[in-house]
Amino acid sequence: MEISEGLLGPLLLARGAIDRAAVLRQDAAWLDRAWGDEKTRVVVVHDGETLIRRYGDEAELVLLAPGETPPGERYLLGVDSASVAYFAVQGPLPETGEGERAGLRQAGALLGDRDAGLLVYAVALEAWHGSHEFCPRCGTRTEVTAGGHVRVCPQDASQHFPRVDPAVIMAVRDDADRILLARGPQWPEGRMSVLAGFVEPGESLEQAVMREVLEEVGVTVTAPRYLGSQPWPFPRSLMLGFFALAAGTELTPDPDEIAEARWFSRTELLAALDSGELRLPPPVSIARRLIETWYGEPLSGDW
Repeated sequence: MEISEGLLGPLLLARGAIDRAAVLRQDAAWLDRAWGDEKTRVVVVHDGETLIRRYGDEAELVLLAPGETPPGERYLLGVDSASVAYFAVQGPLPETGEGERAGLRQAGALLGDRDAGLLVYAVALEAWHGSHEFCPRCGTRTEVTAGGHVRVCPQDASQHFPRVDPAVIMAVRDDADRILLARGPQWPEGRMSVLAGFVEPGESLEQAVMREVLEEVGVTVTAPRYLGSQPWPFPRSLMLGFFALAAGTELTPDPDEIAEARWFSRTELLAALDSGELRLPPPVSIARRLIETWYGEPLSGDW
């Protein structure tokens, strides 16, 4: 499956190379046959981590045959062009003696398109299942169906589907083309990023961009421009990236949300990075890609 690139270029957690095969999720006979096929491969996930093999600056998932996996809920991830089926199993990571434990933050930038897509998908499903075991209507334990993509309440027959929480993340620029970076109160000094926040009910993405910037730093922005999106399953966000223009430059940070906020020119940003005064988000994040798109080229280091 070819993934087209948006204006931000290839985002490391927005890649994939398999057909999700949604039409097969309700086919119990096909699911059983696929699970019994020796060609089928399985990624085991536990608390957002899996096993990877590292090869310098690259890595691959440790994929197992169905018979090698621990007991646990299994989810269909899809089928590739060679008709190989891929599943995820939620359970303890096997002690195979090979590979190392890693999550998306550590492995996402190292994995190829297929493996990055499989791991993002598996981690997102594990997070959803872990927090939706019981029916929100009556409290009955729900049952997993549709290849791991639906939970059904046996008491009232209600169906429950994986949640995605949309969040806007924006690179705000002023008339001098400086970028606004900020630090949350829970972050150590020097760690800064662009602003972000969740979309509220009844709100458009553009409205969310303008509201969040105004609430967090007291700046009115105009002309929100959508650039691209990336899943961020920590636990279930979809990050929607924007550029926006500031109508003014005076900053009044909300102390509950922002410990400090600063405008940076490109020269100031590079000097702060070189001196160690500033640390940027990791390359796997859309925040980093927004900053690098504004800067004009890749930047070194991360937090």
